[in-house]
Amino acid sequence: MSWLFGYSRPQQPPPEDPVADGGGASAPPVNLTKAEKKAMEAYRFDSSALERAAQAARELERSRHAKDALELSKLQEGTRQQEQLAKIKEYEAAIEHAKVDQKKVDYEERRKTLQEETKQHQIRAQYQDQLAKTRYEEQLVQHQKSQEEILRKQEESVAKQEALRRATIEHEMEMREKNKLKAIEAEARARAKADRENRDITLEQIKLKAAENRTTILESIQTAGNVIGAGLNALVTDWDKTLTAVGGLSLLALGVYTAKGATSVTARFIEARIGKPALVNETSRFSLLEALKHPILTVSKAIQNFRKPSDALAGVVLAPNLEKRLRDIAIATKNTKTNRGFYRNLLMYGPPGTGKTLFSKKLAKHSGMEYAIMTGGDVAPMGKHAVAAIHNMFDWANTSRKGVLLFIDEADAFLHKRSSTHISEDLRAALNAFLYRTSDQSSRIMLVLASNTPQQFDSAINDRLDKMIEFGLPGFEERERLIRLYFDKFVLQPASEGKRRLNVDQFDYGALCTKLAERTAGMSGRALSKLGVAWQAAAYASDDGRLTEQMCIEICDDAVHDHRQKMEWLSAEEKTRSIMPYLIDLPPLDKSEDTIQNVTVTEITDTKEKSKAKTSKGKVKEIDLEK
Repeated sequence: MSWLFGYSRPQQPPPEDPVADGGGASAPPVNLTKAEKKAMEAYRFDSSALERAAQAARELERSRHAKDALELSKLQEGTRQQEQLAKIKEYEAAIEHAKVDQKKVDYEERRKTLQEETKQHQIRAQYQDQLAKTRYEEQLVQHQKSQEEILRKQEESVAKQEALRRATIEHEMEMREKNKLKAIEAEARARAKADRENRDITLEQIKLKAAENRTTILESIQTAGNVIGAGLNALVTDWDKTLTAVGGLSLLALGVYTAKGATSVTARFIEARIGKPALVNETSRFSLLEALKHPILTVSKAIQNFRKPSDALAGVVLAPNLEKRLRDIAIATKNTKTNRGFYRNLLMYGPPGTGKTLFSKKLAKHSGMEYAIMTGGDVAPMGKHAVAAIHNMFDWANTSRKGVLLFIDEADAFLHKRSSTHISEDLRAALNAFLYRTSDQSSRIMLVLASNTPQQFDSAINDRLDKMIEFGLPGFEERERLIRLYFDKFVLQPASEGKRRLNVDQFDYGALCTKLAERTAGMSGRALSKLGVAWQAAAYASDDGRLTEQMCIEICDDAVHDHRQKMEWLSAEEKTRSIMPYLIDLPPLDKSEDTIQNVTVTEITDTKEKSKAKTSKGKVKEIDLEK
């Protein structure tokens, strides 16, 4: 039905010439413009289309499908209206979407505006802050300048006041000095005037005093002469009185010299029997003075002396080969004392803290001898009295019936080479006195020297030594035994007694000691004993008085670190000495010590025999010098 309304049929362009029928339309003028022609065509009515519509309506009425066509046209019109409504909805949705987009754009613009405003505010605040800082700095500078100016003015004012005060004081002192001089001058004039007026009286008094003194002196001389003359006359005329006077003076002189000698002898006897020499620091010999000072300690020592002599190596942990050699020395010393033979002098050298002093005490007790300990550093401070002190010490030692083991610690302090330019005359004299008293073998004194640097000894001292024993640092097994010993002594025994505030966690003590022995390479026995004391102190310092395995390991690591630091502080000369290779190139903490050599003692026979040396690890060498 589209043809009914003229949708499908294309419109024909209007004819250029006017229709000749009775339409009543006149032709446009030929001379009109193009715009005027378009305006005229807009108001022109085309009657042909109306005629065609009427003709189509008549044909539609005559058709049998007229009603269907009408319904179809209605349906098409409804469909077209629905499409138009849908397009309207789409248009409205597009408008709403456009509004939302516009709001987003407005929000974004507003956000950017706020950001820009915030940025501008920050810039403005920074600028104002910078201005305030600059203004404050300028104010500080101005204030400082003003303060400096005020201070300068104050200093100038104080300087002026000080100058005025000084000038005033100087003027006052000058005036006072002038017044004093005037007063002295006036007083001198008055005294001179008085002396001139009293000259006669003064001369008379002087003459009287001189006459009295002369008379007194003459009378004293006359009296003394009379007495002395009478005495001499009596002595000359009476021989009994003369003999009595001479005998009395002789007896007086004899008594003075006898008392002086007896006093010296008594003092030496008391020093030898009751006291101890000045050089001896410690001794097991009974001393009355020490007993009065320390009675309990003296009684305990006396009780120990009555006990059966213990093993010389009890409580001393050393390498097996060294223990065997030292036990042989202990047996030989004991038999020498029993048979009243001559003792052999020993030299013990090696790093400090390796048990030299402890073994010497054990050796004296095992052999039934008394021991005396002195330090070589005590000789030099005594100066010229050192020679007498050395003689007194040997005299005191010779009075012992049991025999004395004389242990000299740090012997190189006064027994070093006499060719050295650093030795003083007093120390040289002391060394000569020591050499004189040790020239022969003794059946009363056993000499034991200890030193860390034996190469400094004088050659005469080396000639007096019969055995030279080297005490090295403990190896792995020795360190493990020492750690077990000190752990039991300082930790387990106090914890088991329960008298002290000390508890120990449950862990494998043996495994811990083995682990710590691996970590303590290069440490001496004294250092390991300090480690046990440190464990005990750590337990006492804890909150509950409990010692844990981790605490033991941490304390051990700290001690090892401190030991390594001490080794780094050694000088190049100390590191090249014969006792120091044990302390160099130590293994790290997490490795067991396999590079440290065990204790070594060298044995050399008489010069007539061939020297025998064993250099394998753990072997012991012993120097045996036979005369």
